[in-house]
Amino acid sequence: MLMCLPAIVFFLVMSYLPMPGLYLAFVNFNYSDGMFRSPFVGMDNFEFLIHSGTLWRLTFNTIAYNLAFIVFGNGLQILIAILLNELRTRWFKKFTQSLMFLPYFISFVLVGLIAYNILSYEYGLLNSVLKSLGADPIQTYSNPKIWPFIILVTFLWQSTGYGSVVYFAAIMGLDSEILEAAEIDGANALQRIRYIVLPWLKPTFIILLLFSLGGILRGNFGLFYNLVGANNSALFNSTDIIETFVFRSLMNNFNFPLGSAVSLYQSVFGFFIVVTANWLVKKMSPENTLF
Repeated sequence: MLMCLPAIVFFLVMSYLPMPGLYLAFVNFNYSDGMFRSPFVGMDNFEFLIHSGTLWRLTFNTIAYNLAFIVFGNGLQILIAILLNELRTRWFKKFTQSLMFLPYFISFVLVGLIAYNILSYEYGLLNSVLKSLGADPIQTYSNPKIWPFIILVTFLWQSTGYGSVVYFAAIMGLDSEILEAAEIDGANALQRIRYIVLPWLKPTFIILLLFSLGGILRGNFGLFYNLVGANNSALFNSTDIIETFVFRSLMNNFNFPLGSAVSLYQSVFGFFIVVTANWLVKKMSPENTLF
């Protein structure tokens, strides 16, 4: 219990004590009256978000990006883990794993700086190369169509090495005698992967999927803020997620009720997604559920 105490205190202070602040979502806040004396407006803040179309845009962008991160991220992590397992040269396996693991430790601030030095209109590496080839430069930071691809590639570059370690560790738990027996029986590498390794990774994948679905409405603020920023209105339609909207509401517009309303919607919707996903998994594979 003493070892659990720091975690209990952390969640108590960071997650439970701030919960009365959710009342901000239902008031027209002003500084003179404070949170609990400000005029109660009920669901007006939520109605404004719905009628303005803001809530739909934020929800769609956040879910679409997270679904892309989950599908491409897990797929690439499983592929990398399997390829690492198939390597027979020990030193090359360790070197490759360490090289892919390195981007995970690079700060999002540095990632944003690297991206800016590549994509900047005047001084970026990309436009310098295009100019040297006689092509027209690209105004990257005002072109919303290319940013979903840039964000996805950046996320995969930074997270794939770390995520593949989980699947690689799961493969290490597989009895090597099973693979050897399959090889003796004539199974080639692809057949061993399909009929032995992938089924073995199924429980790990389901658990990670449920955790990911739990945060499907929680965008990667550090990634989006440092790559795109929170105030580039030209890219709002394709890059604005719930976290950047809340940040902008609080820091730029000082609209605490609107930011609180979006955060409450995010938490409640995410809770129902986790419960629904866990129920579906329980129907199909009861031994792999979270609860």
